[in-house]
Amino acid sequence: MEYQRPADTPGIPSRCPMHGQDFAADPHGAYDKMRAGGPAAPVELAPGVDATLVVGYQAARSVLQNTTDFSRDPRRWKALNEGLIPPDHPVLPMMAYRPNCLFTDGATHLRLRKAVTDSLDRLDMGRIRRDVEPIAAFLIDRFSERGRADLLNDYAKLLPLLLFNRLFGCPADIGDRLTSSMSAIFDGRDAVRANEELTACLMELIALKRREPGDDVTSWLIQHPVGLTDAELKDQLVMLMGAGVEPERNLIGNSLLLLLSSGSSERGAGMLIEEALDHVLWNNPPIANYATHYPLRDVDLGGVYVEADTPLVISFGGANNDPSLRTARQSLSKGAHLAWGAGPHACPAKSPATVIALTAVEAILNALPDLALDIPAEQAEWRPGPFHRALAALPVRFTPTPGTRVAALHTPAPATTAPAPAPIPAHPPVASVRAQDNSARKKGFWSTFLDIFRV
Repeated sequence: MEYQRPADTPGIPSRCPMHGQDFAADPHGAYDKMRAGGPAAPVELAPGVDATLVVGYQAARSVLQNTTDFSRDPRRWKALNEGLIPPDHPVLPMMAYRPNCLFTDGATHLRLRKAVTDSLDRLDMGRIRRDVEPIAAFLIDRFSERGRADLLNDYAKLLPLLLFNRLFGCPADIGDRLTSSMSAIFDGRDAVRANEELTACLMELIALKRREPGDDVTSWLIQHPVGLTDAELKDQLVMLMGAGVEPERNLIGNSLLLLLSSGSSERGAGMLIEEALDHVLWNNPPIANYATHYPLRDVDLGGVYVEADTPLVISFGGANNDPSLRTARQSLSKGAHLAWGAGPHACPAKSPATVIALTAVEAILNALPDLALDIPAEQAEWRPGPFHRALAALPVRFTPTPGTRVAALHTPAPATTAPAPAPIPAHPPVASVRAQDNSARKKGFWSTFLDIFRV
């Protein structure tokens, strides 16, 4: 059968580029144009990387739930196997094969996912809230006296990194390097070197936790009955960090933009935080396009022909806003959106991710009650990229306040169902906290946080 591109429809570009500022500024406009040719369309994820993007809701849900005709294993990727994608291409950290539950099928996937879900199930949501609060206070105190901040880079970006160091049981030195390498990967700074450093850090952490297990996700994965190897452990941790850090910061940032957008067409002012999170997950999901599948054979997807072993990417943002849902969305449940995926690969961390974002947004709004955008909401700049819906910055202003929250808080042990630990000794007064913070600027954020809270 000859490959008939949906882009043959008049007015549709042959392959919509998803890597430029135009797409970042108006992805929904691009999705609407793609739908003119059917529930999917040919796209260029990055220069030289072609794929098919599923923008129809029913088609997306069908692919996500179909393990018979589609594989998640990138080793099937025809263009990569033929050498058409260079091994150092910047898209590969998000698409290349790793032996984790994101990129595997069948029994292997079930085994790996069992270890991940069982370990995540040991997290207690109340304790996660109590872990987020001191991290939020620490970050807010770093800028609260200035009266201005970039809530994305000063807050939403850093909070998940620090939290994951805590949940994974990272000591100071490993946590600093993990934070730095993860930031570099997501920001596109020397990704190859950053990936090597990330791997080295995680292998060091695994060796440490094999010797000295604790109440943390790393130790629970090591102790799980499926018996993960060190290589498997490393790749599950990479997946958990990647799937938790970037989406979480975007969920926090996108929700704050909405809540602070009084008078905008989105009418975020007056929304409950839970409503704002739900609105973002429906309309601007943090990971907008991902869950790459590879057809096991040539398939007809609602009249769109898709060649075997080529990337078929699910557009969560496009599918959620499919015009066919406009009337149905009123009767659908709040969780009917696809932001968490669907089927056997649905996100296993939905509950903790929601609690983290809710607590982080609540903390900043309570700490700075007159928080306001420093630019009109429609002028917010979005980061280019095919996979995320992510702000580049979120400038805000507020009444400067003394940094008093850190001194008033104490921090519990990592989130677990184990009994709560004894109270942590009182913290130094604010003045000494700030002096300590300034003297530790050469340290990473995690070391500085640990110094202040004596965790």
